[in-house]
Amino acid sequence: MSLTRFSVAPLHTLTRTLAAVAMGRELPDQVLTGARLLSTYTERLHADREIWLKAGRIAAVKPAGTARKIFPKLARAKFFDAAGGILAPGLVDPHIHIESSMMTACAYAEGALLNGTTTIFCDSHEIGNVCDSAGIEWMLEDARQAPLSIFLTVPSTVPATSPQFETAGGDLTAAKIGKLFDRYPEAVALGEKMDFVQVAMGDPRSHAIMAAALKRGRPICGHIYGREFVTAGAASGITDTHEAIDREIGDDFLEAGVWIFLRGGPPTTPWHSLPHAIKAVTELGANPKRVCVCTDDRDADDLFLFGLDWVARQAVVAGLKPTTAWSLGSLHPATRYGMDGEIGGLAPARRADIVLLNDALEPQCTWYGGELVVKNRKITPLLDRALSKRYRYPRAAYQTVKLPAKKLTLTPALPTAPVTANVIRTALPGIILFHEKVALAPKPGETWADLFAQHRLCFVTIVERHGKSGAVAHGLLRDFNLKAGAVASSVGHDAHNIILAGTNEADLQLALTTVKKLRGGVCVVRDGKIIAQVALPVAGLISDLRATAVAKETTKLKKAWVATGCTLPYMGFNLIPLSVIPEIRITDRGLVTVPGMQQLPLFEPGSIAAAGRPA
Repeated sequence: MSLTRFSVAPLHTLTRTLAAVAMGRELPDQVLTGARLLSTYTERLHADREIWLKAGRIAAVKPAGTARKIFPKLARAKFFDAAGGILAPGLVDPHIHIESSMMTACAYAEGALLNGTTTIFCDSHEIGNVCDSAGIEWMLEDARQAPLSIFLTVPSTVPATSPQFETAGGDLTAAKIGKLFDRYPEAVALGEKMDFVQVAMGDPRSHAIMAAALKRGRPICGHIYGREFVTAGAASGITDTHEAIDREIGDDFLEAGVWIFLRGGPPTTPWHSLPHAIKAVTELGANPKRVCVCTDDRDADDLFLFGLDWVARQAVVAGLKPTTAWSLGSLHPATRYGMDGEIGGLAPARRADIVLLNDALEPQCTWYGGELVVKNRKITPLLDRALSKRYRYPRAAYQTVKLPAKKLTLTPALPTAPVTANVIRTALPGIILFHEKVALAPKPGETWADLFAQHRLCFVTIVERHGKSGAVAHGLLRDFNLKAGAVASSVGHDAHNIILAGTNEADLQLALTTVKKLRGGVCVVRDGKIIAQVALPVAGLISDLRATAVAKETTKLKKAWVATGCTLPYMGFNLIPLSVIPEIRITDRGLVTVPGMQQLPLFEPGSIAAAGRPA
């Protein structure tokens, strides 16, 4: 039995069959009975219901016990007793990046289905930044084999900024994006338009890319920071965003006709803006009809612990009633993409993507296209077999870490005279980084270690890894709290050059060498030893192991990361080069301010009094 999205026949081939079952003329394949039913259409919880399934779809919803009266010869094995649990539609995640999970699409399905998520809309701009349109096509082929309904929002901003500011492996032009839309029916929208400043300023390339989507009738997803950019983004055709970080900008988006995706994530990461943005509904009185919940980014470990079901429950904690919260994670995303006749609710003709919940809205069982794939919170043998037949990426996908043969210098020279350093200050939750000026005046005999202790600093270095320039950029982090050793990652958003932070050249060199040997990955180094690592050989972004194996490695990495003292979790660390988010970033081209897009030197001559925020 195939478990791909295509294993359920199109509705137009089944209408007579579904009508026959609904009228009692033909037997259902299965009956889920003895349940309460969560209706996302009316946001009510109905008692004593049953659902009749046929050919992977819902044929009817009836009072519990009806099937046994109408179909007395239906085998007992065809009935599933929900024992008073809640049957709800499978969750629909409107915005995620599969690559952030460090897993292939086929592997990602395991965690998603365990969490009751049956459909996702992914933006694969990570692999696009590394491998151009070829990487997008590999991901699409991976998604087609996955036991999960996966749609693509075509990456819109590859690279995120111009080559003046960063070096990426990919360059997705309007023409390339148009070809992806035309070739792949699962390419249903334009992914997040990250260069929101360029959009607002009328950049020709940005608007040509949006035009490629609009003229094909595809919606445009947004990524906007700053209330001053909301109107220009909406005027340019952007109709959703996952970057509503507080109630005021959330309210602005809704009034501008822009859907908001409330992003929920582990509270220790930068992805938990839901409690703030949801106040546009709970405090300002906005109607939630154009509000969804999403996960955006999850590593392998957090995918199992903090899925979209967890985000929906967080919406309940924030003040929404349970039926509304679940609708934000099912019917609303389906409606946003024009698929509410197919997914997002429990009604005749819809796909039989169904979740059995307990009273706390925790998934216990999941049916995908009418097939039971999770039972009592464990995957079934059917799903296990499907997960064992994963897509294999081509050889080129394993050859994307291309570093110069010569040894690179990973730390800046110690200043010999007083200077003012342009420093990146980190602070939780970690999305926005702050620009500070720090006066450095080394005394005779002082070392970098002395200056680090005085000013709460460490090194940060970006190494270009696409084999284009071999560039290395040096910077300084403040309040990152790395006490010793080094950390490194080939997942430096969005160009995915290698980002390193450390306290000394030797450990930084070992970290870089480790990432190169792994063909991409994340590692923690201390005192000349590798403490933890996760290999990501596919495009330097993705493991080719099963989800549980990647999650185990990730858990170990996180423990080592915390032990170093790093204040930002490593997924937040990976955002340090993302040169579309305020106030300051570092790419392989050096320091750049955002949104001013001004390049800065690491050191300015002379000892200038600290500006902006106190040193």
